[in-house]
Amino acid sequence: MSDVVAIEAPAPDTAEPAASVYELIRDDIISGRLTANQKLIVADLAERFGTSTNPVREALHQLRGEGFVVMTPNRGARVRPMGADFIRDIYEIEVLIEPMLTRWFVRIATDEDIKIVEDLCVRMEQINYSDPPLHGELDTQFHHAMYHRHYNRHAVDLWWKHREILKAMSRRYPTSMARRVAVLKEHRDLLEAIKAHDEERAGAIVALHVEGSGKHIIGQMTTTPR
Repeated sequence: MSDVVAIEAPAPDTAEPAASVYELIRDDIISGRLTANQKLIVADLAERFGTSTNPVREALHQLRGEGFVVMTPNRGARVRPMGADFIRDIYEIEVLIEPMLTRWFVRIATDEDIKIVEDLCVRMEQINYSDPPLHGELDTQFHHAMYHRHYNRHAVDLWWKHREILKAMSRRYPTSMARRVAVLKEHRDLLEAIKAHDEERAGAIVALHVEGSGKHIIGQMTTTPR
């Protein structure tokens, strides 16, 4: 019988870091080397990456938590299909969550909080997508600075999980010039709303921002040759 993922939590393995195995499997899913609905057999993955089975199990459980892997009792783990409908479902949920998180931030933001967000906005404008990985990291920090202290940890965790999926998917496709211009403008408009302590406008801008990013990914998925 094949060595497949069990649903119970895996035993820790201190000899080998699961993070590196996690990154390798995650990159294979994002790149399409591991295809939608492909069965993820622990023994095969361990052999492929030259590791023992425990780090693979840990990595698959982490990937399940982030939405990249589906686990079914008695059937093991499979790659979650990430088509246009899946991306649509995610951004529609985020259009509800992120404005709530943003409005709360506007209510409690100190001058120091606003300065942090402003500095990140300025840095993104300065690099102007000349370094896409750096832009992505700054963009994550920009939103994390607003959301990470929110009292609703379930909402924050769901935002993070969804952001990781959308960020991973966006890496597979080019960002159009029109979307780049829109992102920088939306960040700047959001910053101005925060500085004005206008929580309703800030929430509306974030909703537009999330929807635009989600629709752009779907558009690129349907038009970019693979």
